[in-house]
Amino acid sequence: MKADLGQLMKQAQRMQTEMAQAQEELANLEVQGEAGGGLVRLTMTCRHEVRDIRIDDSLLGEDRSMLEDILIAAFNDTLRKIDSTVQEKYSGMAAGAGLPGGFKLPF
Repeated sequence: MKADLGQLMKQAQRMQTEMAQAQEELANLEVQGEAGGGLVRLTMTCRHEVRDIRIDDSLLGEDRSMLEDILIAAFNDTLRKIDSTVQEKYSGMAAGAGLPGGFKLPF
């Protein structure tokens, strides 16, 4: 019983270390989303920090509301890609810890 508890503690400690490393990597990992057929491109980190926005010159003379809609679409596309990237990064960690499939990390 003591050996099991000791093993469990080691596994939890290792998982905590791996989680911290993964969070550090994700903080620096950039994901790019786009909208309007690439007319607007948005780059964010996996911590949702916007790093860059590129707007095609052809949109600058267009209707303001259309540009706003395309920007919203680009943000949403980027956020979906970030969610997918984060889930992919943590899925291996959850499986290695013996957690059930579909278990979401971080908590």
